[in-house]
Amino acid sequence: MFNRTRCLQIAAALASISLLAGCGLFSDDSGDGAKRIVVGTTSAPSTLDPAAAWDGSWELYRNVYQTLLAFPTGSTKPQPDAAQNCEFTDSANESYRCTLRKGLKFSNGEPLDAKAVKHSLDRIKTINHKFGPAGLFKTLDKIETPDPLTVVFNLNAPDATFPYVLGSPAASLVAPKDYPADKVRGDARITGSGPYVLSSYKEGQEAVLGRNETYSGFANRRNDGVTIRYFSDSKKMVAALKEKEIDATYRGLSAAEIKDLQSPASHNQGVQVVENVGAEIRYLIFNPNDPQVNKLPVRQAIAQIIDRGAIVSKVYQGTAEPLYSMVPKGVVGHKTPFYDLYGNADAKKAAKILKDAGITQPVELTFWYTTDRYGASTADEFTEIKRQLDETNLFKVNLRGQPWKTFQEGYKNGQYPVFGRGWFPDFPDPDNFIAPFVGKENAVGTPYEPTVILNELLPKSRKEGDRAAGVKEFEQAQQIFAQDVRLLPLWQGKLYVGAREDIAGAERSLDPQTAMQMWELYRKTSW
Repeated sequence: MFNRTRCLQIAAALASISLLAGCGLFSDDSGDGAKRIVVGTTSAPSTLDPAAAWDGSWELYRNVYQTLLAFPTGSTKPQPDAAQNCEFTDSANESYRCTLRKGLKFSNGEPLDAKAVKHSLDRIKTINHKFGPAGLFKTLDKIETPDPLTVVFNLNAPDATFPYVLGSPAASLVAPKDYPADKVRGDARITGSGPYVLSSYKEGQEAVLGRNETYSGFANRRNDGVTIRYFSDSKKMVAALKEKEIDATYRGLSAAEIKDLQSPASHNQGVQVVENVGAEIRYLIFNPNDPQVNKLPVRQAIAQIIDRGAIVSKVYQGTAEPLYSMVPKGVVGHKTPFYDLYGNADAKKAAKILKDAGITQPVELTFWYTTDRYGASTADEFTEIKRQLDETNLFKVNLRGQPWKTFQEGYKNGQYPVFGRGWFPDFPDPDNFIAPFVGKENAVGTPYEPTVILNELLPKSRKEGDRAAGVKEFEQAQQIFAQDVRLLPLWQGKLYVGAREDIAGAERSLDPQTAMQMWELYRKTSW
């Protein structure tokens, strides 16, 4: 829906630059169990129930659950999946109607009908899990099911982004008999209607996916099944790739590991790399409940000191670039307000900000990060941030790292003064880089309620079916973020998939949520 060609290319599926070669090769559709594709990642699911996750769990959901709409590789707007068609039925973008495909079933044999859709989405709002995606459905008022194949979504305000939400794993469809309406499913099973079924699952270790024989949707499966192995240490994951224990890796590679996989030595070991356009974003989040962080001059001083260029060069070695805005480079609405306000890193300016506020002693803060979600580079990144702040003698920073589940509980409970979060788009629209970070209950767990953004800018932009028409609103919203410094964008990175040379399809495997579409992978065979 973006008008600019560049935005169409980058904000879409983000699958672009293939470094894999494979002339004169055919796919192996034999389904030979001995050749099952094994994929490694550091992003293990936090839960198997879609009502309780707004995080990297979506990477599994995309492959086992179905949504009404979806984003096939290369698409710039959601396309039908479980739905046969969907459309707004009014000019105000407040009523959205979907007609389902006929004969859809969940893997337990239960029909996927209009009532199942209503059940799936109603329970998200009813459960309102603190780690769940309810925040994406704020404009959803009620759901009507006039007949078994028709679902009508009545919104409480105009929202042209609603189809994008329906195309994300937040709107995963679940079987009513197996998923209670008012609580999270408690076992380690999945009942979906996606391209694969979950054959077996060991938490934190592996998920075995088999072909769902009753699936009807857009995915063209190039294999009969995939095993996903979860690693807490990316070094072990890379070693497994080189030793042919796994066939591909995605998510969690450090910059050093990417460089290593791109080296001639790794190429000689049969490993190649697919590079995808930047979609990974990293922020510092400030908790206003902390007595020090609650002071705007403290946040402004940190923004004035942080040297993004040094972080990118020292830690990420060219696999990322500095980010000075909430909306990333390449997406409509991108501006650089954080650079416009704070410019290059300058300790003298930071000292003046603190002095003018009457802060004369070093500010002591603890910065928190997750040790196992975003890869080994995270610890190095925070070590560099600490170095930059400590060297000014204006701050004294302590670092603490926690595994994802513990870390998630901590920031949602308001325990961390400053912490790091990664962001991957829920859907390819500038709204998704602004709206999730505002409101009393937002994606990062720190209430932030800027009146102008919530009551004026977002509502106005959502009236526009042409998403590029709301560019002024998004630019103004970013200016407010920069002035308040409640979040500090640090960098925007590329995504890399490492794969054995006999694996094809990696260049098409990442969707706009940067979740891997496992069905795109297949094993090549020679003539």
